[in-house]
Amino acid sequence: MKSILKKEIIQFFSSPIGVISMGIFYLLSGLFLWVIQGDYNITEHRFADLLPFFELAPWILIFVMSAISMKSFSEEYKTGTIETLLTKPISVKEVIAAKFLAVWIIGIIMLIPSFVYVWTIAHWTQQGQSIEWGIIFGSYLGLIFLIGVFSAIGIFSSLLFTSQVNAFLTALFLMFLLYYGLEGIGNFNLFGSLDYWIQKASLKFHYNNFIKGLIKLSDIFYFLSIIVIFISSANYVIHQKQK
Repeated sequence: MKSILKKEIIQFFSSPIGVISMGIFYLLSGLFLWVIQGDYNITEHRFADLLPFFELAPWILIFVMSAISMKSFSEEYKTGTIETLLTKPISVKEVIAAKFLAVWIIGIIMLIPSFVYVWTIAHWTQQGQSIEWGIIFGSYLGLIFLIGVFSAIGIFSSLLFTSQVNAFLTALFLMFLLYYGLEGIGNFNLFGSLDYWIQKASLKFHYNNFIKGLIKLSDIFYFLSIIVIFISSANYVIHQKQK
């Protein structure tokens, strides 16, 4: 399992898609936070925190994490190397876990350069102000769990197709549906008292608690449950394909 995990991470950062994915994330976030005028622009509004970044990051990550995970299994099936992979002396669950953890770790590593934003904000709040480190920590923790969910969705989607494009689009749809779609459906007030529970089922509902500095066990349990659901579904799909 460790060898697969290490191999996946090394292959990602030694391939063009690794550089491109990280480049897109910081190009888009940098433009919206520092250049393009609007609600997310930090220099325009002189935000004393990084709330704009943490509100913007999930939207960019939906595209980036879909791209990072799309080749995890689809390429293995397309090239026929899946058979060799599954004959290794490890279980199918361990193969899925290794691929999933690799994507999750890559996503977390991708957040590290954003500490420059924290440093910048800290230097802006020197005159009688102090940065809310608790909120910063909670927000990063929320992003880490959100990346975990996106990784699980991406791995599941990659198992459904041999085409990386189809895997990308499916992951994109599922991530968008769970993050924003459910909340949007609930806002239409179509189902009466059920609207609140539909909104509560969305990733955004629970992620918003983290960026407010509220770290609740119920939110952590929610994210972990979604991860388990998609990883279990991935395990089911790969067993069905092996029949």
